[in-house]
Amino acid sequence: MIVGTAGHVDHGKTALVRALTGIDTDRLPEEKRRGITIDLGFAYLPLPDGDTVGFVDVPGHERFVGTMAAGASGIDLLMLIVAADDGVMPQTREHLAIADLLGLGRGLVVLSKADLADADRRQTVAGEIRAALAGTALAEAPILPVSTVTGENVGALRAAIEGEAARRGERSRAGRFRLAVDRSFVLAGAGTVVTGTVLSGTVAVGERVMLSPAGTPARVRSIHAQNRAAERGLAGQRCALNLAGVDRDAVGRGDVALDPSLHAPTDRIDVRLRVLAGEAKPLSTWLPVRFHHAAADVAARLVPLAPAGIAPGEEGYAQLVLERPVSAAAGDRFVLRDTSARRTVGGGTLLDLRPPARRRRTPGRLAQLAAMAEPDPDGAVTALLDLAPFTLDLTGFCRDRALASAAADEIAARLDLVVLPVADGATALSAARWAGYAAALTGALDAFHAENPDLQGLGSERLRLQLEPRLPRPAFVAALARLAAAGVVATEGSWVRRPDHVARLSAADEALWARVAPHLGRHADRFRPPRVRDVAGLVEAPETEVRRVCKLVGRSGRIDQVAHDHFFTRATVAEMAAIVADLSRTLPGGEFTAAQFRDRVENGRKVAIQILEFFDRNGLTMRRGDLRRLNPHRADLFGPPITMALPGEEAA
Repeated sequence: MIVGTAGHVDHGKTALVRALTGIDTDRLPEEKRRGITIDLGFAYLPLPDGDTVGFVDVPGHERFVGTMAAGASGIDLLMLIVAADDGVMPQTREHLAIADLLGLGRGLVVLSKADLADADRRQTVAGEIRAALAGTALAEAPILPVSTVTGENVGALRAAIEGEAARRGERSRAGRFRLAVDRSFVLAGAGTVVTGTVLSGTVAVGERVMLSPAGTPARVRSIHAQNRAAERGLAGQRCALNLAGVDRDAVGRGDVALDPSLHAPTDRIDVRLRVLAGEAKPLSTWLPVRFHHAAADVAARLVPLAPAGIAPGEEGYAQLVLERPVSAAAGDRFVLRDTSARRTVGGGTLLDLRPPARRRRTPGRLAQLAAMAEPDPDGAVTALLDLAPFTLDLTGFCRDRALASAAADEIAARLDLVVLPVADGATALSAARWAGYAAALTGALDAFHAENPDLQGLGSERLRLQLEPRLPRPAFVAALARLAAAGVVATEGSWVRRPDHVARLSAADEALWARVAPHLGRHADRFRPPRVRDVAGLVEAPETEVRRVCKLVGRSGRIDQVAHDHFFTRATVAEMAAIVADLSRTLPGGEFTAAQFRDRVENGRKVAIQILEFFDRNGLTMRRGDLRRLNPHRADLFGPPITMALPGEEAA
């Protein structure tokens, strides 16, 4: 268990921790000289059952409330300390507000310096404390008078902490590993060490971690958990990680050591924000604030998602635009303070780490945020899939919530989702939405074939754009692959058709095409087939009729018009596309000249350039001066080289 102190400056927080643990948490020379805590301090209390309670001692001075916010993140039990002689003071209230904004619901209140107050004074201050606690999660917290001078109730306080530790349920360790770094230093003979509270998951000696947001990789050389050497650090523990492969200057407070799969920093976050009642006016658009999350402190701008802003004492959705990226997880708590560091403005919960910069106030977007506010992952996924765009990046959803690596598969199984694999993860739809989508897709193909019986199929991009939901291109390709595997559709390059559809010509046109085809597909001459006028002479047919039939066959996808009156079979075009890919793969910089392509197809320069210009027009190649290279996004435009039987001749 982690216990965090809170309270006004000079109310005895450090003395109390020292009385409980025997450890002086003021480690800096300036802290010793001035007698106040400036930075976070740490101490540990071994328990009779062999467990250990960790203490995070935070500064009480107004100038260091930001540091207090860093220390309050990740604690299990708040120990609010109020001096009996002073009573409730400004930083008492501010620390209490921060604790409430961070969702700290378990606490003990210590009436410190009890030796300086008689019974009446103690009763008066206790009344002040109860009034300050009213309306917070700590409203019913017990108040215990304690004196570190006389020893009054120090043992009772220790027993109360032990009782809270015994009642505390073990934190879930199912998520992926995250540790909020609040200290980093170099240990002689060991190297770089970072300390912090493990927010989720576990880490073991020898495992790889990433220091985010910088993206610095490291290996865990050794671990101290709750001030003891350990083989594994667990969620809820204070840990020190000795890291190999990282310099001291590459890591500092505010960074997060995490599972490398979680590294996805963000500088824009949509949140649910509660504004403290003490604010003078509603928070307005582009208000400068300080964003405190875990141990990070970052300048930000606030954009309320309600036109009138968010009034004091009210809650609402807002977007934070950060000065620099942070590493966070949806569901984490945060605090906002003013830029002068004089007061806490509000705080709340992170909802979406990848929000849009535009159209962020539309009813549809606000409905999405309401769904994301659902803490249960299954509930949030179900709600999101019922809203436009009716799809969800399930991999990103689980990553941004720091869920376990198997969570995406488990959620999909529990909710009976249809998952479309894409290069960087998976896109999910509900089973009902997928059934409707598949029906709409096949219906569109059936209608197209009925209106265009002579065409090979419908262009895949045209098909994608006419369907709802409009899937991103990678997810659409995965959807076609799923339907093709089920025998519902067939794909050929960039064309999509029903499996039983065959483009048909009239009987007369088929007869003429049967005479023309062998001259275009003869293997020895496939890279330099005759032009229309030459084919017309060979088959003894009118040139206009040969041209017309070739254009009809071209519409079916069996041949391509590379240049005026110059048709190549689709198999040959696919073979030439493979040559382009090979040149880009093997030549320096992935670029090649027209002469290099000409030599591979053993053709004349004029025809080679016509072929390359055809590829340019269709987006297969990208040209820069005299050089070209393959466009990887259109590499499958003509499909892989195929074998194509031509009337009267067997294709090679």
